[in-house]
Amino acid sequence: MVLKSMTGYGRAEVERQGRIWTIEVRSVNNRFLDAKIKLPRDYNVLEDAIRKIIGEYHQRGRVDLNLSVSGDFSDLVEVRVDDKLGRTYKQALEKLAAGLAIDPQIDLRLIASLPDVLTRQQQTEDVDELWLLLENGVRSALQRCEEMRQQEGGALTTDLAERLRFFTAVLGEIEQHVPELVRVREKLLKERLEKLLGTIELDQMRLAQEVALLADKTDVTEELVRLKSHIAQFKALLQSAEPVGRKLDFLIQEFLREVNTVASKINDAGIAHKTVALKSELEKMREQVQNIE
Repeated sequence: MVLKSMTGYGRAEVERQGRIWTIEVRSVNNRFLDAKIKLPRDYNVLEDAIRKIIGEYHQRGRVDLNLSVSGDFSDLVEVRVDDKLGRTYKQALEKLAAGLAIDPQIDLRLIASLPDVLTRQQQTEDVDELWLLLENGVRSALQRCEEMRQQEGGALTTDLAERLRFFTAVLGEIEQHVPELVRVREKLLKERLEKLLGTIELDQMRLAQEVALLADKTDVTEELVRLKSHIAQFKALLQSAEPVGRKLDFLIQEFLREVNTVASKINDAGIAHKTVALKSELEKMREQVQNIE
């Protein structure tokens, strides 16, 4: 399975009776699911249904869905005729013409142009019926956004897996170097004590205690075991079909905690250089993980 990114874009159109409904979906990373829905004024009743469908496709992330409509709305326009008012206007004009002793010359265009004889009323759409049409468009836009998120998620998975391989290799180098480092430090400690004490015979028991103390201070066995466990968990999560972004982010923090402990326990320039490389790689992984759902 491939992880999904929280970044994506999808677009779909639905057409009927000369009108076109356009649905656009944009998503970016966010700690929680935050859906922002923008609809034409008469369509606000659809918001809950759309929000529910968004929840089927997105577990986390900021999701912006915009629904717009354009085209021919003539089928929603009703022109009403007030013929009673029209006759009243006609009679009034005829009376006025008679009083002025002029030819009235009254025609239909004149009557129709007078206030409220013809009125235009915009009808509202049956939103329940319309939803049967728009639901498929909403799902189509979300599905295209999903495909883009899966594609980017695949690229993120590949990148994280490669970085994890590098991390594992460097960790292996540190693990191999630690025993030799302890032996060298044991030898240096013994030489230093011999130089300081001169002809005085060394207390072998005391020397053994000092060596044991030195070994304990540089013992990173537990940290290495935990790091290997984290690596195994990270690999498994990269193959998960579930949203694992938060779990991966938590593991990165645990990786950093253990690497910092290793660096503090082993005061060695070579290993310090390797732990710096590990932390640098972990920071890059953390940036990538922030985009995973």
